[in-house]
Amino acid sequence: MRLWTLHPKYLDTRGMLALWREALLAQAVLSDQTKGYKHHPQLLRFRQCAAPRSQIAHYLTAVWNEASRRGYRFNRAKIGKIGQAAVILPATRGQLEYEWQHLRSKLASRAPAWLASLPDVALAEPHPLFQAIPGRIAEWEVGATGYEEAR
Repeated sequence: MRLWTLHPKYLDTRGMLALWREALLAQAVLSDQTKGYKHHPQLLRFRQCAAPRSQIAHYLTAVWNEASRRGYRFNRAKIGKIGQAAVILPATRGQLEYEWQHLRSKLASRAPAWLASLPDVALAEPHPLFQAIPGRIAEWEVGATGYEEAR
């Protein structure tokens, strides 16, 4: 499961489809509608909120907005109830840098034309639910062992 901290505008079609499916899975997990993925580290950010289900619905809404802007037909009815105002969550610059590098690496092999169309920025914009703050890569990030040392 990858719930990108990056803005969904950077994702290619395949990435958008995967994010939509995975965020819907996260919503099901946070709503106790599935037995799997209950302890997935990417869900910690949402579980720490006062209203995790509302927060994941806000996350999905931003993904849906980007998909709609592109002309995709994601089913908005699948997004759960938004009961509270979105809480803007902190996202460390280290996490955003890691994800930006990770995404660019994925795109280099699966969608080089899409990668070439992306802006050449050191730090990509975060998903609208997140605000960049100073800091290292998130502790919950799986697969980032050695990333900080390599920089």
